Parts: sequence; structure tokens; C-alpha cells
Amino acid sequence: MRFDAVPVVDFGGQYCHLIVRRVREFGVYSEILPQDISAEGIRALEGKYNLRGLILSGGPSSATEAGAPSCDPAIFGLSKPILGICYGHQLIAKLFGGRVERLGAGEFGIAYARIKRPKGILRGLKGRERVWMSHRDSVVEAPKGFEVLAHTKDCPVASFGSFKRKLFGVQWHPEVIHTDSGRTVIKNFLFHICGCEPNWGLGDFVGKAVEYVRGAVGDGRAIIALSGGIDSSTAAVLASRALGKRLTAVFVDHGFMREGEPEAIRRAFERFDIELVVREERDRFLRRLRGIADPEAKRRAIGEEFVRVFEEVAREKGAKYLVQGTIYPDRIESGSSRHSDKIKTHHNVGGLPLSMEFEGIVEPLKDLYKDEVREVAKGLGLPEEFVRRQPFPGPGLAVRIIGEVTEEKLEALRRADAIVREEFESKGLGEYLWQYFAVLTDTKSTGVKGDSRAYGYVVAIRAVESADAMTAKFAKIPYGVLERISTRIANEVPEVTRVVYDITHKPPATIEWE
Repeated sequence: MRFDAVPVVDFGGQYCHLIVRRVREFGVYSEILPQDISAEGIRALEGKYNLRGLILSGGPSSATEAGAPSCDPAIFGLSKPILGICYGHQLIAKLFGGRVERLGAGEFGIAYARIKRPKGILRGLKGRERVWMSHRDSVVEAPKGFEVLAHTKDCPVASFGSFKRKLFGVQWHPEVIHTDSGRTVIKNFLFHICGCEPNWGLGDFVGKAVEYVRGAVGDGRAIIALSGGIDSSTAAVLASRALGKRLTAVFVDHGFMREGEPEAIRRAFERFDIELVVREERDRFLRRLRGIADPEAKRRAIGEEFVRVFEEVAREKGAKYLVQGTIYPDRIESGSSRHSDKIKTHHNVGGLPLSMEFEGIVEPLKDLYKDEVREVAKGLGLPEEFVRRQPFPGPGLAVRIIGEVTEEKLEALRRADAIVREEFESKGLGEYLWQYFAVLTDTKSTGVKGDSRAYGYVVAIRAVESADAMTAKFAKIPYGVLERISTRIANEVPEVTRVVYDITHKPPATIEWE
């Protein structure tokens, strides 16, 4: 049976893939389509699935500027319902004769929408709704034949709809968790407007992923870049099912791991029927980062050095392919589409060098989010400690040290981070947090230790709640826990004189500091 689908046309918004995730959560298939796809290209998708509608994503461009990205106007003649979100909302208004203008400083973060017409995509919403905004341009006049469904204090047309054409727009972001009734808006569009059936799931993902790896590698050999995290561990098991003895897992101890982690990874993977090669490269990576303070330069240097190590092992094993545990958020933040902004380079995406010896990079998880990877990992029988392991960046502590990385800073951060994890986990807080860790800033502060003046580093504690890493809230940790962490770090890490707590959501911040 073919499944129902509502794909997303990508205008470069950082939340574009999150829209896909939300649609999938309702059992409706979704995928990303390029902004310049033609109406014929979309029509051709009917052979792949039951195309029920389209969503136009947000994006960083201004709809009021010349040359702003648009779409094939013939898409609106396909007789499929279309929902525009943020930039997509403005684009629909512009193409159908409405007015889009830049008003003041825009809206960023929490706003409150007044629902004038609780019908269509807004069916079931209250008169006043908390929503998440991120825009400078606003629709100030809806196109002829469109009803204004909602407004905010600063946005006169925050939602509109043409029920005859089945075209709808919403200025806020229903896909983010900070919008209280966001799921209802998406659900209304999928089922009330598009008439979808919830007939898609992850059930056959493992089989398709195994086929993908076999097809990509053919009769050759591959190595898997293994960090011990949920993504690379799941990719390793999938690749092992596809390639068997033609796969070698390579764990590179670059010296930037958390306390006790290299030993734990070695022990854990001895239980799997996968050849494991461990490369001790601490001095090599530390030398490579000498004198580098810029975070993007650090990520690129680490990414390149990783690949050089993998190439050395690949030559020894006769492997021509590199398997990675890259997932959707990695690709998004590294700037994965034509109109998207690069937030930061991920060492396994944008940090890869242009020149590599590998014939191909194989990424079986590249279209999944973290929670979907965890679901797959459970189905593969991975141990619970892998399934629930909090995300940890590939460059490790090197990108949790602001500025140049030195051995002294590494040891100070490694101990501080261990204290944070010990205290959070002893109180059971780790069970509901997405991530919790320490950051060694490049700021020094005067303190008093043993009745003497001390001048040491400032450590920042970061703890967030999230469902998918695309958005996150800082965790409201009890003061008693924070006080104990602060006291322990100041007492047990001589290089530190001050501890602060990060109370910034994502956005505007990212989860990691670098």
C-alpha cells in the first residue's frame, strides 16, 4: 500500500526539517523538496506516494527584496492544499496580490496571537494563543479572496486562508514546541484540509537502510567512524548487518572525550560482532589545534584530522567507503540547502575536507532525527546505555573550551564536566534532560581561595530540555543542585574561580556554545 505524504518545499529555514518531523509524528510521510522543484517534478512524486498536500517552509530571505527565492507558480495549479509557514506564508501573500512589508524590528520569540476565525487550520484554537515568532517582514494585507484568521500586536495578518483554493498561511512557527497549539495547526492541515490517513511509520526503516548500505558499498569494504554515541553506534550496527566482516569500526581517541569515556566505549563494543580498531591520537589532535581559537576553524581542523586517521586505517584494511552516523540536525546546522544559513560546521558534514581518498561517504541515518534514531536503536537491540546516552559533539570537549585548546584547559573541563554529570545523575535529573554539561569559557575572574587572591577560569553550566535538538529550553534546575555543583567545581578544580548557569533557550542560542 502506498502511504499518504505531505512534503515540505525548503526555502532554507532552520526549522524546515522540524516541519518534516512533526508531519511524520502524525503517521504521514514527509520529505524535503528543493525550492526550485517544478510542478512537473512534484506531480511525478505521485508514483512514489499519495501526494495529499504541500508545505512551504520558512527561510532567512526577505520576501520584500528583489531576487527573493520563489517557487514554480504552476505548483498552485496542482489542486493540492498548500500551507505556508513564516516565509512561505509571506510568499503566498506576495504571489496572490497581498502586501508584505518590513515593520519595525520584527517579532522574535514568544508572541500572542488573537484568533479571529477559529476554523480551517486554526480549528479548535482559543481566542488568544501563545506562539513562537521569528520574522522581520509581515503580511499587512491579505490577498483578495483570503480571510484573515489571526493577528498579533505587531503583525496584522498572522494567518490567512482561501478555503476555495485550500491555500493557508501562518506567520508563526507551529512546528516548534514553544507554540502551544502548534501540533493542532499541523494536524488540522494534514487531516481536516488534506484528508490524509496516518499510514506511514519507521517499521521498514532497518531493511531499507541495510539495502542502502549494501547498494552504496557493493562488494567493497568500509570503515565506520565510531564515537560511542547513539548515532554512530546505530549506524555501526546497521552497517554490520549489511556488510558483515567487510566492515571495520574505528574509534579515534582524540583526547577530547569525557572522563572515563574511551574505556567505556572499548568495553561496550567488545560485546558486538564488529571488528574494532582503536587509534590513540591525543597528541596528534592537540598539536593540530595549537594556536586555533575560532570555533569554525577548530571544527574544520578536527574534521580533517579525523578523515586522515580514517584514511590510514582504510588503507590498512583495503576499505574504500566511510560510513558515518550523520543525522538531520547535523546537516541543517551545517547549511544543507541552497538558501539556508550555516549555523555551525559539524565535523562529519561541513567539516569534511574537499580532498579525500574515499570513493564514497555512506550515511544511513541522514534523514532521521535523534528520537527516531533512538527508536531504530531499540529495534536493533542496542543496550539502554547507548539508547539514552546524551548527545555529545564529535569534536568533544574541544568545542566546549572557548578559545584555544590546551592540556591544562582540557583537564580542568574534564573534571568540571564529570562533577556536573555526577550531581545531575545522582539526583535523577538526567532522565528528563536532553543534555547537561560544563563549558570552560575564555574569561578569567578574580576569586578568593584559602584567604588568598586567585585568578581562574569561569565555567558555565548548560542543561536543556528538548525533544529533537531543533529547539530547546534551559532546564530549571533546583538551586540546591546548582549550589552543590558550583561548590564542588570551585573546590575540586583549582583552575576555576567562578561558576555560572546558562539560562538561554534555543533559539536564540544553540545548545552547544561553539
